[in-house]
Amino acid sequence: MKLLTKTTLYFLIALVPLLASAGFYLFNQFSKEINYRSDKELISNEITWIQYLDNEADNATTFILKTPDLSIFPTNANTDNNSTLTNITGLGANGDKVPYRQLSQVVSINDNAYQIIIRQSQEQKAALVTYVTRIMLFVFIGLFVATLIFNWVISKQLWTPFKHSLNKIRSAELQKMEAIHFEKTNIYEFNELNASLNYMTGKIYKDYLNMKEFTENAAHEMQTPVAVVLGKLELLLQDTNLKEDQVQSILQSVNALRQLSKLNESLLLLAKIENNQFETKEEINLTEITKKYLQLFDEFINQKQLTIQTNFNDPFIIKLHPMLADSLIKNLLGNAIKYNYAGGSITITVSKNSYHISNTSKLDPIPPEKLFMRLNTSKDNSETSNGLGLAFVKKIADVNHLHIAYHAENGMHHFEISKM
Repeated sequence: MKLLTKTTLYFLIALVPLLASAGFYLFNQFSKEINYRSDKELISNEITWIQYLDNEADNATTFILKTPDLSIFPTNANTDNNSTLTNITGLGANGDKVPYRQLSQVVSINDNAYQIIIRQSQEQKAALVTYVTRIMLFVFIGLFVATLIFNWVISKQLWTPFKHSLNKIRSAELQKMEAIHFEKTNIYEFNELNASLNYMTGKIYKDYLNMKEFTENAAHEMQTPVAVVLGKLELLLQDTNLKEDQVQSILQSVNALRQLSKLNESLLLLAKIENNQFETKEEINLTEITKKYLQLFDEFINQKQLTIQTNFNDPFIIKLHPMLADSLIKNLLGNAIKYNYAGGSITITVSKNSYHISNTSKLDPIPPEKLFMRLNTSKDNSETSNGLGLAFVKKIADVNHLHIAYHAENGMHHFEISKM
């Protein structure tokens, strides 16, 4: 859930009960005020009738009056000091039920008890309450919607600097991170965030430069002594006085040094890939790269008598550094040849959005936890492989936003690269 949505939700949770309470309070106060005014009229009418009864009692007249809204008649009940006001329901002129406000009191007129009952229709009051309630409801709904819109607009405006910073982070490239700068805003918290981001990006770029310098220096400083040792050993092999076992020992040393040199180059290349030192500027057609390496590996394919089946339906074009494209196809195709058996087959299917290569093999499926593990070599090829081939493939795919999948079935190992 977005932060703006969540804050609006919390605002709603607080606002709805508040508006409901305010509406109930206003409705209650309005009803009380109307009842108060009705009660004053009823009491005023009662006082007028009591005065009238006092005048008539002086003439020794017993007074009886009964109408739908007024009843006055003698009674044997005890007199009341205070009148009783209640809400009742009666029948109107059309026989419909009508709400009434009723005043009832037993008063003494010249020692004679009279029951006075005065009713006042509340139809107009009910209509007025309904009308006012509708107005209040419309006002509250309008206020509610206006508050929501206002809160959304203000919140969106306030979060604009954060979105700018987020877009900069998303579009950041390691090689160009030095140029990234997060500006000051008029919000203290965002200024703290941007200051931290400026510090972080500066440190990342500095670490990147240090790592880049290290890999470049290591590539030169580590390869030089290895090359010197290899040269000395190759010169030593030309000595005719060496015994057979000495020659074999030197050859083993030469092979080990060559493998060490190759491993060193591979690790340095992997470090460069991880540090994004290969800028992606041009579109590469993996179909053409595949055709090139099929020709280069033709001798190895013929040695194993492998059957190659290609289905180049559509060109698989991606933005990729040429060196990384070569490394990607070389490792996939090289593994398909290396771990195949004599008389096996390799199938390559290329479409617009996917690159699929499969090969026969007597090896067991690669466990998922070891699939792209570095320095993970096959027992049958431990001396000729440094175990970094699939690690290269995975890292190249990740850095260039490609998805790689693997599965094995019926003696076939399948690798598929697809665009994300």
